[in-house]
Amino acid sequence: MNTFFYFLIAILPIAALGYLAYFSFKKKAEGKPFKKVMLLNFTLFLLILVVASLLTFSVSAETSITDNEDQNNNTENIAEDTATNYSKGMGLLAAGLVTGLAGIGGGIAVAAGAPAAIAATSEDPKVFGKALIFVALGESIALYGVVISILILNKI
Repeated sequence: MNTFFYFLIAILPIAALGYLAYFSFKKKAEGKPFKKVMLLNFTLFLLILVVASLLTFSVSAETSITDNEDQNNNTENIAEDTATNYSKGMGLLAAGLVTGLAGIGGGIAVAAGAPAAIAATSEDPKVFGKALIFVALGESIALYGVVISILILNKI
């Protein structure tokens, strides 16, 4: 039973994200507005995130219950193991959310800054250094998210 849940946790989000990308390109090719496609894409991504989280928590709870039955059902051990598994799961979820949201923010910042930097550089080549700094500032948002994620993972 556990292997089936582990399989779902590993394969379901990957397959769903692949289908989501295919669905987005298909809708964009049909001429749907970009904002509507992205709103639908974001909504489905959040749904995938919730389903993957629920599957992860259910497998974690089942594993802790199975492990604790082998330890003569000691209630103190059950409470400690459940709290440990819960804190590890929440820490991993927090690290994933920090990295993902920082990456999305950095992508939005670079998507807005890079074309403006290219346009400014094409008009006046002297502003290349200043324009590059603005693009790098947008990219550093993603790096800050990765650093915070590493700090969270080291704390678990």
